[in-house]
Amino acid sequence: MDPAHPPVAILAGGLATRLHPLTEKIPKALVPVAGRPFLAHQLELLARQDFRRVVLCVGHLGEQIEAVFGDGREDGVELDYSYDGGQPIGTAAALRQALPKLGDVFLVLYGDSYLEIDYRSVVAAFHPLGKPALMTVIENSRGTETANVRFEDGNVLVYDKRNPAPEMRHIDYGLGVYRASVFLDRWSEVVDLSELQTRLAREGLLAGHEVTRPYFEIGSYRGLEALESNLQGRDRSPQQP
Repeated sequence: MDPAHPPVAILAGGLATRLHPLTEKIPKALVPVAGRPFLAHQLELLARQDFRRVVLCVGHLGEQIEAVFGDGREDGVELDYSYDGGQPIGTAAALRQALPKLGDVFLVLYGDSYLEIDYRSVVAAFHPLGKPALMTVIENSRGTETANVRFEDGNVLVYDKRNPAPEMRHIDYGLGVYRASVFLDRWSEVVDLSELQTRLAREGLLAGHEVTRPYFEIGSYRGLEALESNLQGRDRSPQQP
């Protein structure tokens, strides 16, 4: 396995209730954005930077995703699937279940995030820091969300989604790097990824990597419309990469 391009786990097992009725019959990964399923845009970003091994943690209507994307060959990646089962089991639990397909080090990307950053630089930042987990963060300069991260000198000192504090000036960007060990041992009972991140930060085990490029997400209709506008505008503009 190329250490510069570890596998990528995409958390795509949620019920996507905020996108109802659109997601009552199709999973979020298949929601059309600029004429293509959303997952196709995510895979394109990864393949462009040679992240070819992708494991989809799926649950709700996950079989539809596999029927459309198959082994991923047409999208330039090698796709595998890890199914939650009949009910959602939690994001950390889903990753724990997928560990045999992921290996010792892997990236984690949320299934509704569109992040146009250099994924290779995130991996390159992870290894020298010597910590078992890394969270990408972005300064909450837009003020559209509540800051939930205290980030200093390459470390996430506090991560708390429920109790914001004045010293928190960053938010979780939606991409992380993990060693498999953080999902085992004394953290093996944690089922939610955000809870695991909170505990890792509390124990001084969560590194941070700051990015500056704005993110897009399709967790809501507002986010879906913003990404659609961005991608369609790019298609019309020859100056866009």
